[in-house]
Amino acid sequence: MSFSFLHIFNILHLGFYYYSTHFWGPVANWGLPLAAIADLKKNPEIISGKMTLALSIYSCLFMRFAWKVIPRNLLLLSCHMTNEVAQLTQGARFINYHHLMSDEQREQYRATFIAEELSKKAQTSLTSKTSLHPPPYTEAEILEEIEEQEKYLRMMQDAANVKK
Repeated sequence: MSFSFLHIFNILHLGFYYYSTHFWGPVANWGLPLAAIADLKKNPEIISGKMTLALSIYSCLFMRFAWKVIPRNLLLLSCHMTNEVAQLTQGARFINYHHLMSDEQREQYRATFIAEELSKKAQTSLTSKTSLHPPPYTEAEILEEIEEQEKYLRMMQDAANVKK
């Protein structure tokens, strides 16, 4: 009897977890590491060293909080561990680009980065559809398209005449 009561209590307690800030806070907070991971592919020229340092310190503090709070919030801990790794990686990219690279290396990196971005955009523009409305292929479709356009033009002319 007591086993079934404890089992039901644990199931109910787990249900309350999903309605608490212990769950939704970390879920909302996952935007930070996901954004940092997405930024790893971007040019290091746009990385803010001050913001990266601030987010790194923030994640360290909240990792400690997530570990010390009772009950431990492992979802928050994993979120901030991921963010810490991403921010440290961004910080290393910032230091490498702004302080370790020479001006010539920086220009070469910028040129290769731009060339790669342009080639990616050229490939995606070639493979993407140029219009949402494909051109008509049969004679009947062409005539139908012309008729629809003429109807639209007549409607626009009628609307312009009503306004006068």
